[in-house]
Amino acid sequence: MSDLKVEKLVMFCRELRAHGLSVTPAEVVTATTALQIIDTMDRDEVFLSLRSILTTSVDDFPIFEDVFKRFWNSLRSLSTSTAVRVQAHAPRQTSKGLGFFLEHWGSSFSGGAQPVKVPGASDTESATAKDFSEFTNEELEEVSRLARRMVRRLARRPSRRWRPVKRGHRVNLRRSLRLSLKTGGELIELAYKERRPKRTKLVVICDVSGSMDIYSRLLLQFIYGLQNSFAKVESFVFATSLARITGDLKNKTYKRALDRLSSNVRGWSGGTRIGASLAMFNDQWLRRVDKRTVIIILSDGWDTGEPEKLAATLSLLERRAGRLIWLNPLLGGADYAPVTRGMQAALPFINVFAPAHDLASLRALEPHLVL
Repeated sequence: MSDLKVEKLVMFCRELRAHGLSVTPAEVVTATTALQIIDTMDRDEVFLSLRSILTTSVDDFPIFEDVFKRFWNSLRSLSTSTAVRVQAHAPRQTSKGLGFFLEHWGSSFSGGAQPVKVPGASDTESATAKDFSEFTNEELEEVSRLARRMVRRLARRPSRRWRPVKRGHRVNLRRSLRLSLKTGGELIELAYKERRPKRTKLVVICDVSGSMDIYSRLLLQFIYGLQNSFAKVESFVFATSLARITGDLKNKTYKRALDRLSSNVRGWSGGTRIGASLAMFNDQWLRRVDKRTVIIILSDGWDTGEPEKLAATLSLLERRAGRLIWLNPLLGGADYAPVTRGMQAALPFINVFAPAHDLASLRALEPHLVL
């Protein structure tokens, strides 16, 4: 492959990473090698080959398909004159090579070839910037998929601690030497070790009062995706009082969980007492919080309680937790300013104050979950 073609492929992989896919340098090298041995004139073969290398699960397929189409289409429109020169000087042969494919991938299929159909949402770009209040039922599942992808990437982060494994790439010398005592000091059996996964503990507290009604069901779907993945998540909701919903979200469909919560949580879609609700959390669950815990509060900050009580509870949480994040859906609006009494009281104790009104804002949350 020429340096120009490799550069285009690297740019494509960077675009995939920008949209949330975990593409490693090793996978880029593998993709480069694969494109040298497959028929690059076969759109299906190129698409499926890159997808098999650069994605980690079926949840990544819709994003890959969307980025694949947009990237190569925009590249073709920007370099039409270059494409003409390449065709004029290209030798006549049966396979026109990768360069021809990259600039003409969008042309009609030849013969009886069938288009590739990938399950999942195909409107990823528009849904990314669309406000949750405008989401259709078909787009709701993307919120859970985003949460699952986020947690999987977090779960793969290695810690500094090691654990023994049966097979691996790192020899556990100390354990191997102990095993050699059985065979008179001969190193016949080797022991291995690997780094333990570094798992962030999450505590998510979601406002389900009337002022959050437009967003709370979408944000609860995000919590549902977190809860049913690999991370250790404790989930709570509040309106006028706090309710733990960790068990309600486990191993149930989201619709069933939401129906049950709507009927069981006191004050759902009613008034808001943020300070009193967080005080209940501190009284009953603060022992679960340490410096390895990230606390996420999802609320618009409208509070009917005393701001001094909210400030006191947040001060305690900020001291105990590794990070305190407040996600406010209203922050996504251009004219929003945190002038309510609740937000004014909360801001001095918040480590991260960010919007939560669309998929892009939720994706931007991932770096803040790493301690």
